[in-house]
Amino acid sequence: MMAAAQFRSAISSSEKVDFLKLQNGSDIRGVAVAGVVREPVNLTEPATEAIAAAFAEWLLEKKKPAESRRLRVSIGHDSRISAQKLQFRVELLVLELRLFSMGFSKHVRENKDEAQAMLICVNSVCRLASTPAMFNSTLTEDENFLCPVDGSIMITASHLPYNRNGFKFFTNTGGLGKADIKDILEHAANIYEKFTDESLKKSEQAANAAVRKVDYMAVYTSDLVAAVRKAAGNIEKPLEGFHVIVDAGNGAGGFFAGKVLEPLGAITIGSQFLEPDGMFPNHIPNPEDKAAMKAITQAVLQNKADLGIIFDTDVDRSAAVDSTGHEINRNRLIALMSALVLEEHPGTTIVTDCVTSDGLTAFIEKKLGGKHHRFKRGYKNVIDEAVRLNSIGEESHLAIETSGHGALKENHWLDDGAYLMVKLLNKLASARASGSDSGSKVLTNLIEGLEEAAVAVELRLKIDQNHADLKGGSFRDYGEAVLKHLENTTSSDPKLQKAPINYEGVRVSGHGGWFLLRLSLHDPVLPLNIEAPSNEDAVKLGLAVLAAVKEFAALEISALDKFVHQ
Repeated sequence: MMAAAQFRSAISSSEKVDFLKLQNGSDIRGVAVAGVVREPVNLTEPATEAIAAAFAEWLLEKKKPAESRRLRVSIGHDSRISAQKLQFRVELLVLELRLFSMGFSKHVRENKDEAQAMLICVNSVCRLASTPAMFNSTLTEDENFLCPVDGSIMITASHLPYNRNGFKFFTNTGGLGKADIKDILEHAANIYEKFTDESLKKSEQAANAAVRKVDYMAVYTSDLVAAVRKAAGNIEKPLEGFHVIVDAGNGAGGFFAGKVLEPLGAITIGSQFLEPDGMFPNHIPNPEDKAAMKAITQAVLQNKADLGIIFDTDVDRSAAVDSTGHEINRNRLIALMSALVLEEHPGTTIVTDCVTSDGLTAFIEKKLGGKHHRFKRGYKNVIDEAVRLNSIGEESHLAIETSGHGALKENHWLDDGAYLMVKLLNKLASARASGSDSGSKVLTNLIEGLEEAAVAVELRLKIDQNHADLKGGSFRDYGEAVLKHLENTTSSDPKLQKAPINYEGVRVSGHGGWFLLRLSLHDPVLPLNIEAPSNEDAVKLGLAVLAAVKEFAALEISALDKFVHQ
């Protein structure tokens, strides 16, 4: 453990941390490991302690516990190489004693005499954890595991490179939103400036007494197993004989093979990259990544498996591959989940992000009899919109992004990659129990009739924030001006039709396909998605965009120019 004096010196000599720049929507993300050129560390250990203390203060204000009760916080991490050092700092500073000694919390200021009795109890999950498990620890009622907890912290940066890390926060109402994260980071900046040797020493002394190690993943996985058994009529091994391969990408999802599939009777020979390795030596743990999908597809075909399952680093996203090597991700995964949900809830609304295809809309509405509500990009945006629709009387049971984030109403609107795969396993198990045992074909049959574009591309048009054309304005204002001009230009073209309902960017149909140009949620980038029945039609759509945006000098359009002149 670093001595308090040494730690104070580290704070004094470090550069000032811009905490608000660590916000990534409803998450916190930053660079935690040095060594990558032009990527200085900004998620330092001192910054981590300040963020943890700010979350503790936020939680106290929200929960306002009685004086006789200690708040409980669970902490878990994925396989990143910086995870354990950050977890130690989170454990240290999430303690209530930190807030008493520093006097930031209103609750603390009014109850200083209870300083020694009012520590937050930290449930530190042993080894690895998944993001969905961390949320579930706020719901589980089991005193043997000190659950339910009042708040939860997951240390992860999803699929980002090895040098990154970050935090996701939960209470029993779900993940914290953008406004909460901004509030926590603003408070963290104040806390960071007021660290003292005395307060650091007190928190170090309290840490060992307040932290308890529990294996909550055992609870979480047993719940997943129980869900599949229930779907099959309480058969002990409903997947006996099924060959299912898992690719965890060296992230936190390796548990799924041994702790979920095998107890259900499945054969998992050929599963790969189950061992945690934060350098991610085999491929990026990302169900959208081509190399990752190629790896799981090859494993399924080589092992003649019935099904392949792949997770991202912290298991809040997933995808699948059927026995023929057919990838079930992006629009296909949404179509499959929609089919499963609409079997159970006919006519329900499926909420997706904005980059889903026109073919998916036709599939959901014309074949499945549901309603497709295309909303903004961002998993929290999609989930919050589904919750809002339910609150005004429009039934929705599924909110899902093309990235693989999928949340079900029945699962507390948590985006849980493992639970999505359990829904697929439920279908396999129930089909076998009813006498229809056709392997993964029972899944692929459900998405028959989904029309898919022959050409689908995504280009990223970057905004040069230092270009004179911005005239001192923000990249966001500049991007909005680009979108407005594109909207005006395309509205005068009789071959193009603007989407009648659209919540993000400019979406236009034409030439048998569509394009969507939108402003990134966080970066100075305008992503452009184009789908069309042929390359020629895709080029025509690209030319329509190029004609409108080429006059914006700060916009890097070389990728688009190359595409239309290929």
